[in-house]
Amino acid sequence: MKKLLLGNEAIAQGAFEAGVHVVSSYPGTPSTEITENIAKYDGVYCEWAPNEMVAL
Repeated sequence: MKKLLLGNEAIAQGAFEAGVHVVSSYPGTPSTEITENIAKYDGVYCEWAPNEMVAL
């Protein structure tokens, strides 16, 4: 069955299927929705950071 995804949802699903297990991001970036979507997958550790340096 086909599933229609928005761009950021598709990126999150692709990252999960590629084996990503840890995601660190900071709020307010264009990639915020990617982090919000990948956090829904089991086995993925997501953490919000206060800025780019801490996220890295």
